[in-house]
Amino acid sequence: MIETTTEAATFYTRALAALNSSGVPFLIGGAYAMQTYAGIVRETKDLDVFSTAGDYPILLQAMAGAGFEVEITDATWLAKAREGEYYVDIIFGSANGVSTVDHTWLEHGYPAEVVGQPVKLVSVEDQIWQKCFVQDRFRYDGADVAHIVRKWGSEIDWARLLGRMEAHWELLFAHLLQFRYIYPADRSLVPVWLIHELQSRVNAQLTVPVPTEAVCRGPLLSRTQYVVDIEEWSYRER
Repeated sequence: MIETTTEAATFYTRALAALNSSGVPFLIGGAYAMQTYAGIVRETKDLDVFSTAGDYPILLQAMAGAGFEVEITDATWLAKAREGEYYVDIIFGSANGVSTVDHTWLEHGYPAEVVGQPVKLVSVEDQIWQKCFVQDRFRYDGADVAHIVRKWGSEIDWARLLGRMEAHWELLFAHLLQFRYIYPADRSLVPVWLIHELQSRVNAQLTVPVPTEAVCRGPLLSRTQYVVDIEEWSYRER
């Protein structure tokens, strides 16, 4: 259970009441999702709320109507609502533009409870999908992916996760190989068919020509660590 101060619990309760008053669906991620999917408890002063791009303005209006200070931080994926040191991130996309929140996120939400309020969490597949791309110098979520698979592997809809990451299957494979390295005794949590499928894709790549254009997909993982590739080494971003 995530421990919260009385002040924090009051903020979360008010925030969830405002969000629920909007009448539009939303999901909770962040520390609360990690507690459920990885068994890891983290202190937090914010709520990560996920909604579709079409619905997030309604959530933001509801938060403003309840007296919270609101802002659109990045019109492509993020808005915020604040009260003192606590805040809500309203997320409808991703900084790299890959994992846009759509209605299937809502359809696969997982029932849970936050400060006594019934909510739905971001699905375990969508949680992994986001975290696979967080590989910056000062934040790397690969350990989160491994912890989620260790605790929740038997419940993951692996076919759905592969579909989510279809264009980025190599990244998924990299995380799964790392999981196998970290937890040798738990390798069976990742289905054999998926490993065979990903291996077959690597084998198929070996028989075709390499791409003719010099592309760097590093900026999908970090906006800072691959600047030199784009600005000095003449790679085209993704």
